[in-house]
Amino acid sequence: MRALLIIDVQNDFIPGGALQVPEGDHIIPIINNISSKFDVVVATKDWHPIEHKSFAKNHKKKEIGEIVELNGLPQILWPEHCVENTDGAEFVSSLNTEHIDAVFKKGTDPEVDSYSGFFDNDKRNDTGLNKFLTLKGVTEIYVAGLATEYCVKFTALDAKGCGYKTFLIEDATRGVNIKPTDVQNAVIDLKVSGIKIVNSKEII
Repeated sequence: MRALLIIDVQNDFIPGGALQVPEGDHIIPIINNISSKFDVVVATKDWHPIEHKSFAKNHKKKEIGEIVELNGLPQILWPEHCVENTDGAEFVSSLNTEHIDAVFKKGTDPEVDSYSGFFDNDKRNDTGLNKFLTLKGVTEIYVAGLATEYCVKFTALDAKGCGYKTFLIEDATRGVNIKPTDVQNAVIDLKVSGIKIVNSKEII
């Protein structure tokens, strides 16, 4: 059984959003074109409380992009984004949600960030995604979405760690690229971890 994981295709992550990913909207037609080819389709949402500690505004005298320590982990400070029950946290309207079987929300604990769709960053909280996929009999996972070097990367790594044969659909992802080589380095990390890099045209 093959599953497609659609990571955080939300309004705040596309151009014009609060934490826009360059060309983030370009992946939506690709995802729409391939979603019907999978046995199971799951999507994730960043779903932050307004007081989330990953937001720079919730730290005195700190700026967006600074690194702080949050519960013993390094934490980059982001602009306020994907706040629960706001339009910015909703799926982009052009994303075809017809084939999505389940949606898993992450980043709900204000004390820890959650890049992966499986666990938060210190592995304290489990979203239930692994249990859901196991019950569905999934053995292969294909990951697409936003952003390549953050939520996509860590979801793929956790999928591999949970024992799934894992693929990154490279043309169906885009990255923030705070540093020009961030996406390139993320893809290298995934390859080294045993995750196969594929193009959407290879999916049949």
